[in-house]
Amino acid sequence: MTMTATAAAEQLSAQSLVAALVASEGSGSHRYVTSHDLLAGKHSSRNLADAVHYLCILHGRHPGVADHAANHTALDSARGWLIDMVDGFIRERTFLTRLVVAVGPLPSTPGQAESESAVNGQRHALDMLAQSDRNGCALGAALALVLDWQAIRAVLNTAGQRFSVDAPVSILPDEAATLELAAQAALSPAVERAISFGAQQILAQHRGLWDLLEARQLARGEY
Repeated sequence: MTMTATAAAEQLSAQSLVAALVASEGSGSHRYVTSHDLLAGKHSSRNLADAVHYLCILHGRHPGVADHAANHTALDSARGWLIDMVDGFIRERTFLTRLVVAVGPLPSTPGQAESESAVNGQRHALDMLAQSDRNGCALGAALALVLDWQAIRAVLNTAGQRFSVDAPVSILPDEAATLELAAQAALSPAVERAISFGAQQILAQHRGLWDLLEARQLARGEY
């Protein structure tokens, strides 16, 4: 295999791997994200309010994953995508803030202090991941965040409809551009592994959040 063919194979592998990770481990595959209880059940208003508050803790502050990743990615071909991502998350944070106001106080739930400690730990882990100096790690986190945000945004849109908050049109990079960048960024096996690691860790933190929110629903006795 020529060097050009080898590079092409590695790029395709990175692109396919990120897409597969999001499909199998992303928010859209979590049972709670698609559950009737969260989206339309008897207690869905409280559950959606809970999700909005905790998503805001995780992704509603500045600087966030997008901002850190943009500052820790030196790949020239990624600059335009990173700028679009940062601009897009400005709009997403504004939407989250408006939702937090609209949904009202955080639903009273047993173990509140432990829940807050857990999600703050997740927030810290995401910040550290997006500031990693390992070449490709921060970018992998950013790529997975943008792709996984589609499922998260669907939940936020449902909350917007429930609490009468208009959802702005997302201006985040689309899936095609994001996966194309994943391919372009895989300059070596080491970078490809770093991209995969960053993506996996972002998705793991998101799944951890949905696990927590599902446990909080059960703790409130909302079956």
